[in-house]
Amino acid sequence: MQKTKNWALPAIVAALYVAISLLFAPLSFNAIQIRFSELFNHLATFNKKYIVAVTLGCFITNLFSPLGMPDLIFGTAGTIIGTGLAWYFGHRTNVKWKKYVIATVSQLPGTFLVALELHIFTKVPLMWTWVTVAIGEMLSMIVGAVIIDIISRKIDFTKGEIIKHAVH
Repeated sequence: MQKTKNWALPAIVAALYVAISLLFAPLSFNAIQIRFSELFNHLATFNKKYIVAVTLGCFITNLFSPLGMPDLIFGTAGTIIGTGLAWYFGHRTNVKWKKYVIATVSQLPGTFLVALELHIFTKVPLMWTWVTVAIGEMLSMIVGAVIIDIISRKIDFTKGEIIKHAVH
């Protein structure tokens, strides 16, 4: 029962990643994109289970990508790298704003992989595409930091449980 409980919130995160990405599908793919669901990358700084959750959400989302298999490979690899770096550097601090900065910057290698993918398969300019993908990612992560910060006042993402407040 405890193992199931420990994976409930990451499973919800994976499902939300897919739902939000597909809800905004035209913006979630291509050279100029803003994938709002990337806000969940911040969670990797709290608990490494979210690496699996966000990667799974990304993989499922990329099943619907116009690029198909390349996006499954490049996009999912970028997510593993970004969330892995976010966890590696971010879990070492308890200062939330530092976690958010670390998680945001950690996504840059993944944005390069997506830009490289788009360059190879759609012949768009590599560096310009990296800039456009990175800008979209940074916007998602900045807005995401605010959202995750608000939610983290009610949910302890390190343990995956709702924070219980004492009743006065």
